[in-house]
Amino acid sequence: MSGFFGVASKEDCVFELFYGVDYHSHLGTRRGGMAVYDKEKGFDRAIHNIQNSPFRTKFENDVATMEGNIGIGCISDFEPQPLLMQSKLGSFALTFIGKINNYDDLIQECYKNGRTHFNEMTNGQVNVVELLGALISEKETFEEGIRYAQEKVEGSLSLLLMTKEGIYAARDMVGRTPVIIGKKEGAYCVAFESFAYLNLGFQHYKELGPGEIDFITADEVKVIREKDEEMKICTFLWTYYGYPTASYEGVSVEEMRNRCGEYLAKRDEGNIEPDLIAGVPDSGIAHAVGYSNATKIPYGRPFIKYTPTWQRSFMPTTQKQRELIANMKLIPVQPMIEDKKLLLIDDSIVRGTQLRDTTEFLYESGAKEVHVRPACPPIVYGCKYLNFSRSKSVMDLITRRVICDLERSQEVSDEILQQYTDPDSPKYKEMNDEICKRLKFTSLEFLRLDDLIEAIGIEPCKLCTYCWNGKE
Repeated sequence: MSGFFGVASKEDCVFELFYGVDYHSHLGTRRGGMAVYDKEKGFDRAIHNIQNSPFRTKFENDVATMEGNIGIGCISDFEPQPLLMQSKLGSFALTFIGKINNYDDLIQECYKNGRTHFNEMTNGQVNVVELLGALISEKETFEEGIRYAQEKVEGSLSLLLMTKEGIYAARDMVGRTPVIIGKKEGAYCVAFESFAYLNLGFQHYKELGPGEIDFITADEVKVIREKDEEMKICTFLWTYYGYPTASYEGVSVEEMRNRCGEYLAKRDEGNIEPDLIAGVPDSGIAHAVGYSNATKIPYGRPFIKYTPTWQRSFMPTTQKQRELIANMKLIPVQPMIEDKKLLLIDDSIVRGTQLRDTTEFLYESGAKEVHVRPACPPIVYGCKYLNFSRSKSVMDLITRRVICDLERSQEVSDEILQQYTDPDSPKYKEMNDEICKRLKFTSLEFLRLDDLIEAIGIEPCKLCTYCWNGKE
């Protein structure tokens, strides 16, 4: 995942841009970047690697030297961005959020259409941002070019494009990711995360609808292309990606996670009697609070995540390194573990290795029982629309490995997979029990998809639930 932020102001906006981008740091792991435009100095840009240092640390010196009243910036998992480009449409800066599944085909199509070369990155690939810039520049206007690029991309694409006059903000054609605008006297901003601008003095102005394209200046927000009706926003934004203080489509992330915990509690009513409810930090905490509030079973922290000097656990390139760092972070609170029956809530189970290790850690610290309640359904399908994880194969998912073993085949039809997504089917129970056994939980119950949708509270047809049920 990635996040972006932009500002158009009557005054210098570098300070707001710097902090607005920084508020998106939880969404990406590799690169951070800012680009600004000043009428006298022109375009300026800075990009840094943020794998081992926070965004603020890497960009403090840049903030002291950059000037501009228009700016965009991003936190990215992969590509260095934003990029500065020149084309027949004029000079512009570009940053995006999304997933380009037909990357190779688009590169070859550009070559056939007369594009002779791209800059090559150190990994031997073309920067996707440059590819998108090339697609946009094929058309006669930025509006036409942005829509053309979105139509050509298989996957998802939201973007910010900055010119000398202002910022084009475009939300994915079916709104898989949010684009939200804030307003204050003499300035507008645009963000992925709605909370990113509140402490900067901006108030909520509007959310872009699916496929909507707006042009933002210091004076106004002009709708260039009206929104479409169809929406498929990523449901995982509420479950995991989103920061607790964020809201999407008017639904608070923190409140939604509390409701998920309540639904888990209702399904468990009378089945288990834990001594303590705990959330796997950080994204499991709100779910656990909701469960505790519903049951009146005490919420506690039997282990604390020590983060001041450790990288984020999914940052290293190998799974072994990620697991080592994740384990080293956990510090037990012995009196809250020893001889206790614990109920542990995490946002999801993907590979299963980290939660298995956490459970073993709790047993080794004296826990009597460890019951696990993921706050979303089993992930059976790999996401086609967003960079949900670093998984290179669907077989990285513990559900798929278990299903293949139960079916005694590495090739399982979608018809069979659908049975494993039905929480009332025998195959679902068999899968659930096998995961529980392999990960050494005392018991395991996933949040049902119907409960998850109810917890969000918007029309089911507007939510993307592909990773859980394979429905597009």
